[in-house]
Amino acid sequence: MAEKITTRNADYSQWYIDLVRSAKLADYSDVRGCMVIRPNGYAIWEKMQTALDRMFKETGHVNAYFPLFIPESFIAKEAEHIEGFAPECAVVTHGGGEELAEKLYVRPTSETIIWSSYKKWIQSYRDLPILINQWANVVRWEMRTRLFLRTTEFLWQEGHTAHATPEESQEEVVRMINVYKTFAENYMAMPVIIGKKTDSEKFAGAVDTWCIEAMMQDTKALQAGTSHNLGQNFAKAFDCQFQTKDGKLDYVWATSWGVSTRLIGALIMAHSDDRGLVLPPKLATRQVVIIPILKGDKAAVCEKAHAISRTLSDNGIPSFVDDSEQNSPGWKFAEYELQGIPLRIELGPRDIQNGTCIVARRDTLEKTELALDDTLSVTISEILNAIQQNLFDRALEFRNEHTFEVTSYSEFREMVEKGFVIAHWDGTAETEAKIKEETKATIRVLPEEPDYIMRYAMHEAGTCIYSGKPAQQKAVFAKAY
Repeated sequence: MAEKITTRNADYSQWYIDLVRSAKLADYSDVRGCMVIRPNGYAIWEKMQTALDRMFKETGHVNAYFPLFIPESFIAKEAEHIEGFAPECAVVTHGGGEELAEKLYVRPTSETIIWSSYKKWIQSYRDLPILINQWANVVRWEMRTRLFLRTTEFLWQEGHTAHATPEESQEEVVRMINVYKTFAENYMAMPVIIGKKTDSEKFAGAVDTWCIEAMMQDTKALQAGTSHNLGQNFAKAFDCQFQTKDGKLDYVWATSWGVSTRLIGALIMAHSDDRGLVLPPKLATRQVVIIPILKGDKAAVCEKAHAISRTLSDNGIPSFVDDSEQNSPGWKFAEYELQGIPLRIELGPRDIQNGTCIVARRDTLEKTELALDDTLSVTISEILNAIQQNLFDRALEFRNEHTFEVTSYSEFREMVEKGFVIAHWDGTAETEAKIKEETKATIRVLPEEPDYIMRYAMHEAGTCIYSGKPAQQKAVFAKAY
């Protein structure tokens, strides 16, 4: 129940954990750093997976599956890659009661094992492009974990594509980060900034990393998805060459891109409140709960409630009836607010007599009286659409109110405690590292969205707020998860 949840103002981190556990989204496992995703949480992941999988296939991608275990020699072939992931790797040294001749890494990501197959499959430009996605689990030995946001094992998808030209691979990188942006904004109702990571923040082994960054309700940033231009790095590591159209040999150009169950954490922190989970209707398996007020002719009230549920379901609105008698209506109201059901219908004998029902929105907690007639399904659908849009608008307004442009380092240090900060940066890793060391803030993204660039004059020349040196661009800084 909601009373178990610490308020956001009292302790935001504890509020998050309380909500995840009270809403039965996930729980801690007996395996250190791992979580159990409970049915309520997994239902959200399934909705995300379904939507994303459709979007991937609409852009020409197909699904496959590659091994969980990666030979140590494969990992070692790409030096920058192994250097970036080595501290997080889990390694299998024994199997079948014997020490293995070669250690096996439990995949932290699949570039190496996939490129060992691509080498076998690609001989000519006619074999390209390869556009493969994989739904899988990965293991990264995290020291500090938090449910959904950072766990030793987590679920994700990882796309791995192979191309004949650098132009094609860059088009893929941009295409897929825009797929993620569309999903985040249209389904999660979560506004994101799209752009590039700095060299110190990019994926190990990538030429460039593009990302989407979102602001949570505590004004911290969360990286919600990445798309990497891998250049020819992995193709060279695995000697994956192909014959071009003009008969020459060249190395294949590659990308990889992915999102994970971290998105569930983002969804929680972007919208939820002290009563519990707030779900955008598009990601709610159950969009409407109908609660009969069991007084007077209970059978008639229940019959009407189930009839309404059937009508809504027939019109594409997933709904259910809670006509159990062991808990009061007030208990049910609080429980389904905790679970984030977008819309609640309250129905009692007097409502039926008057030909009306009470509808309560989860996002605003507003109640409205609606007629029990042929327009009910249409009206409910319109309200659900309004909830979806309101959640996005509310999150965007919050981000805008907590985004600050600064021109001095003293102002930077003050405002970075309150949200996103836009400031000139001299482009050096040294300045980036010093700011991180002194403030714990990092460059989250170098925006590539025209509207964002124009609004904040991101490419306007100026003076670096830290070094005082000339700067050719601004960056978005924030503290982050």
